[in-house]
Amino acid sequence: MDLNQVTLTVRDFREGVAFYCRLGLTLIVSAREEYARFELPSGSTTLSLHVSDRPTVGDTTLYLEVDDIDRTYAELIDLGIRFDTAPADQDWKWREARFTDPTGNKLCLYHAGLDRRFPPWRLEDAS
Repeated sequence: MDLNQVTLTVRDFREGVAFYCRLGLTLIVSAREEYARFELPSGSTTLSLHVSDRPTVGDTTLYLEVDDIDRTYAELIDLGIRFDTAPADQDWKWREARFTDPTGNKLCLYHAGLDRRFPPWRLEDAS
């Protein structure tokens, strides 16, 4: 099984598309200013946006992994992305910075390396 895509609801199509393009995602589908789909710079999972008059923003956080979080954070700041937190090392061995898109969907820019899938506390039976 593989994760194909994640869809976020947004209030404003053009604002949402512009935001995710600034993050470095490539727009691959744009339909009637109500649905957009993006490829990420690496991996095979895609992200899509769907317009809603009443977008539901919940407790879900979209995690975007990068090799150099400090460099990427600085580049995104220069592009006008506002962060809620600066990059910081976490107890779970990740370095992360948190922010939201214009609709309020939560995002986390992070780097975990091998600890992403293989932390020291990983269950032995998990393969």
